[in-house]
Order: sequence, then C-alpha cells, then structure tokens
Amino acid sequence: MTPRFAVIGVVASDMAASLAFYRRLGLVFPDGAEDQPHVEAELPGGATLALDTEETIRSFHPGWRPPSGGGRIALAFRCASPAEVDTVYEDLVAAGHHGELKPWDAFWGQRYAVVHDPDGNGVDLFAQLPQQ
Repeated sequence: MTPRFAVIGVVASDMAASLAFYRRLGLVFPDGAEDQPHVEAELPGGATLALDTEETIRSFHPGWRPPSGGGRIALAFRCASPAEVDTVYEDLVAAGHHGELKPWDAFWGQRYAVVHDPDGNGVDLFAQLPQQ
C-alpha cells in the first residue's frame, strides 16, 4: 500500500485566534472549537487541516519547542478572481493580521499576496490573471 496524503497540521499558540483567521478564509470548524486542544476542518479534495494547541503537542512530545525564525508551514488559498485576492488580503489585514506581501501581478500569471496567520505561518492568496 502507498501512503496517501491526508492531513496538514498546524500548531496554534492561540486556538481562538487561529480559528478566527482560518474561518475568515472560509474553513468550517465545529462550534465551540475555541476550547478544544485539537480541531479539524475538511478541505476540498478530502484532506484535513488540523489545528493543535502547543500543550497538545507537548502532551506526547514533552521536548517540543516552537521553531525559531518564523512560520512553521505555508498554505495557499485559490481565490475566484484577482479582485478577490485584494479583497481577502485587505479583510485579513484590517482584522489585524500581518500582511507580508501586498497583492501584485506576479510574472508567472497570478495575482498573488501573502498574509501571516496568528502563528506567523505564511498563507498565500492567489488567482489566475486574465490572459492577455
């Protein structure tokens, strides 16, 4: 049997803040998830985004420490249009999240931007640019 990719795991230092961020991006988590040590959201295609508190990770890996020097992972969200990249970016920045890279028309043919989630993970926003 060949292993099948199934889960993206994120360690959250503040579960409520992380849930608020990812909910703004359209992910659905159960009600009351803010008080849970582990929560999951189903992603398109059948994969899962799992959020665990730092305490949860330490419960089975006592020596675990957050990585130094920034984000722990990077995720990317496809937007329906270049204008939606701008709108989502501005919404997240207005909500207090760090805008790492303002929306721009990338040379590879996408409108592209990067924001950070509450733990400093890079979250890319992108949409195909119209063909010229």
